[in-house]
Formats: sequence, structure tokens, C-alpha cells
Amino acid sequence: MVTSIKRLKYVHGFVDRRSGGAKARYYFRRAGFKRVPLPGVFGSAEFMAAYAAALAGQTPIKIGSRRVKRGTIAAMVVTYLTSPKFLSKSSATQATYKNIVERFRAEHGDKPVANLERKHLTAMLAKKVQTPAAANHWLRLIKSMMALAVDEGMRPDNPAANLEPLKHRSPGFHTWTEQQIVQFEKKHSVGTRARLALALLLYTAQRRSDVVRMGRQHVRDGAVHIRQQKTGKAMPIPLHPALAAVLEAAPANQLTFLVTEYGRPFTAAGFGNWFRQRCDEAGLPKECTAHGLRKAACRRLAEAGCSASQIAAISGHVTLREVERYVKMADQERLARAAIGAVTLAFPENKDGAKTGNGA
Repeated sequence: MVTSIKRLKYVHGFVDRRSGGAKARYYFRRAGFKRVPLPGVFGSAEFMAAYAAALAGQTPIKIGSRRVKRGTIAAMVVTYLTSPKFLSKSSATQATYKNIVERFRAEHGDKPVANLERKHLTAMLAKKVQTPAAANHWLRLIKSMMALAVDEGMRPDNPAANLEPLKHRSPGFHTWTEQQIVQFEKKHSVGTRARLALALLLYTAQRRSDVVRMGRQHVRDGAVHIRQQKTGKAMPIPLHPALAAVLEAAPANQLTFLVTEYGRPFTAAGFGNWFRQRCDEAGLPKECTAHGLRKAACRRLAEAGCSASQIAAISGHVTLREVERYVKMADQERLARAAIGAVTLAFPENKDGAKTGNGA
């Protein structure tokens, strides 16, 4: 087996020993796609041309297409789950989206796509009014699937195209305060797994799905190098001195910095539950979560005067809309303090509390 095979995505090989020979054979194998044989010697011009063609133009298999009736919502869901738009998402995003559309298929799969009207979708959306964020996420996926149904000739129009999302104001995840960070640090000293977890979250501003994969192999040239699971972005993050000190006290014989009590790497969900327990031990409220430390990291950067682009360079946010909120909040506080300082100088108070302005 040629070891360089690991560098080519979706390429699998084996040694064919049939007929007394030992010939290396390679295939392009991608979930949801037909298997394509790759001819020639591995890495040759012929091989790489076939690989490039397979990577760029292979038609996905309609998974489950033989088990569903054409023109139904079930068929539309199958088409969506095997479309480039879905398959280009990260594995974590795919899992989330698939859960949503599979529930939609379970409820309405046998109904014709062409008969689905705006009033039907409006009624479905109304049933989700108690969970507006989830409802709007559902609506975005329905719009995407219906657009695909139009492209595939399943129906002439998109009945969800002009549906308005539900209005709601959600504060989202709580952003840890400095007092809460200090409270956690007082309970969990340097050298504990809990303190290590907080430092990784707070000083890299990464999601828990990325933090649980970090290990010493990712630390080099004064930075933590990680490829974000959600976005696929390569993120070299300069090593903060406080994080460096915590890492120095961490065990050096583990594949990942954070491990379970059995010495195995955490899953993102398992880490979230474990970290919640460490927050409970520190007497912190339920609103303090691992994701809230990512937000606290962004808050700190904004309060230090960093621009939205600088914050995104650390956090890896794809758009600046989210990080601009931190900048605006920090700017508001700075401007407010400056304004009060200015008005205090312009209108100082006498000992009896009477205000005196310039020329008064």
C-alpha cells in the first residue's frame, strides 16, 4: 500500500492477489456516491486525471430512491440528502440537518411534493411557535429543499420562498462575566482538568467540538493550530501566556489535552456534560456553559479594542455579523464612560451637591 494515499481524500486502495498476482488497485469512494476505479500507477498523470474528474463531477447515488415513490416528499428528502449542497456541509452540520428533514419525512413523506402549499407550511410553522429559533431553522431547511425540488422539476414554484421567519428576541448563550471566570478559577486550580478546559476555551475562543480534539501535536511555532470542524478553516491561534502556563502543567502523554476519567478523548456532547458538572462544583449558575466561554473570549477581545476582523481571526467566525455585536457593546461602554467623564469635568458638583457649569 502506498502511504501517500492518505493525502488524497476519498481514495481507498488494496492489493489484489487474485490469479497469483499482487496488483495494487485504487478506487474513489465517497459516501453517497458511486465507486469509481482509478486507473494507472498511483500518482501518475492518468491516475490523477481520473481522480480529479471523480472529485469534481461524480453524480451522487440517490440513497433510498428505490424505496420511495417518485414525486413524494420522501423522494424530495432523499434528493436533498444526496445533493452537493447537503454533502458539502460538515459532518456535524449534516447530522443536525438530517435529523430535522428526517422528522419532516416521517410526518409527510407519502404526500406529493406538488400538492404542498404555502398555507400548509404556514400551519406547520405555527405549531412550532413555542420554539421560534428551532422553527426558523426548520423554515430555512424547508426553503432550501423546496428550491431544490423546483430545480429537479418536482414542482414549478417554491411555496416557502416568501414565508417570514418567526420574530423572537433571544439572548443566546450567556457570556461569562469576569467575576464568573475568577470564581471558576478559584475552585479549579492550575493542574486540574477543569482549569485546563477553561483555559483552552477562553484563550483560543474555539467551539467545544474543536477544543476536545486539541493536543500537543497542535502546538507549534508559538501557536495552537487547529482546523475547525464546523467551518473547515485552518486556524493558527497565537498561544496566550496564561494558556501556555496551564498547558505546561498538563500531562504530556495524552493524544488530546482533555480526556475522560478512562483516559479517552471526549466527545463534544460528553465534554459539555462533564464541564457542566465542573461549573456546578464552582457554584456557577446553569447559564454558564462551555460555549459561553467562547463568547467571553470574544468579549475580552472587543473590550481590548480589537476590531471585528481581528476577533474573527481568532474565533474563526465566517461572517462578521456576530462578532460586530461584541465590538458595538464594547464601543458603547467606552463611549458612555468617556461621555460621563466629559460631563463631570464640564459640570462639577459643589460640596452641597449644587452643580456649577462653565461661567455659572
